[in-house]
Amino acid sequence: RIRAAIKGACSAGAKALIDESLYPVATEGTAYVAPQVLVDVNHDMAFMTEETFGPCVGIMRVENDEEAISLVNDSPYGLTASVWTSDDDAGYRIAKQFDVGTVFLNRCDALEPALAWTGVKNSGRGCTLSAYGYDAVTRPKSFNFVYSG
Repeated sequence: RIRAAIKGACSAGAKALIDESLYPVATEGTAYVAPQVLVDVNHDMAFMTEETFGPCVGIMRVENDEEAISLVNDSPYGLTASVWTSDDDAGYRIAKQFDVGTVFLNRCDALEPALAWTGVKNSGRGCTLSAYGYDAVTRPKSFNFVYSG
């Protein structure tokens, strides 16, 4: 599925930046997939609009922050997103407008156990990590005893 998404994007005009021959173990028919960075992608490509869950990323040029926010939110999915900027205030302003469960600033998928990790829309149900995540898989029990002696 990952290889098909990459091939589909390249067939539609994306450019692959990593030479897959550098990863001989990652051949067709194996569970290993070479990492890939695609440029010249757009939102007409399934690679950019579907959840790939592989070692790949598409880099797409946008005109401004508003276009980036609109493209992130124009998805039936909403698990995670990341903002990459040297301006922390701008990153926070942009991140607040993303319709996703988790947003990273200048990193991605480095989970913090104290913070909730959750998705919205078609990216799962519920929450993991943090006190909220543990509440979903535990059951509280109260003991209200009055001792007689």
